[in-house]
Amino acid sequence: MTTERLILRRFRASDAPVLAAYRSDPDVARYQSWDAPFPLERAEVAVRNFAASSPTEPGRFQYAIEHAPEQRLIGDVYVLLHDNLLQGEIGFTLASAYQGKGFATEAVAAVLDRLFRVQGLHKVTGECDARNTRSAALMERLGFRREGLLRQQTFIKGEWTDDLLYGLLATEWPG
Repeated sequence: MTTERLILRRFRASDAPVLAAYRSDPDVARYQSWDAPFPLERAEVAVRNFAASSPTEPGRFQYAIEHAPEQRLIGDVYVLLHDNLLQGEIGFTLASAYQGKGFATEAVAAVLDRLFRVQGLHKVTGECDARNTRSAALMERLGFRREGLLRQQTFIKGEWTDDLLYGLLATEWPG
């Protein structure tokens, strides 16, 4: 998939060092399930797994976000496609240097457009740490509705955190 500034593509083995680098940034890892640093060996395994999955089969698929003008990996968008192929979950990660410039919104919008218009999904959900106001704002900008707050839902990095739940129906997608 391409947008004005991005290419969303399958991961390649050569992406592992860049994946390890941005996932090793404490600011990027703060609200994520992994710890920083994110070792290169772990990134190599992750990239192999990402490359072996399918965007149209049930399970997790990770899109690499490439900044087209620089031909550089700048983040990723994951989709967990449910067994019924009508529902999915979405998440996103962007390297710090590319945050606040609309890249994540552009990438997630492109993936949502594919999920709703091409793959025919009925609903896509998203979840984030309640303190992650930037991720919550991104989902709201894209039309997601806040559907809930799970108090002290996740024990991560030594603390209990609240999770915000978001949902977007195909009938609400303007894309």
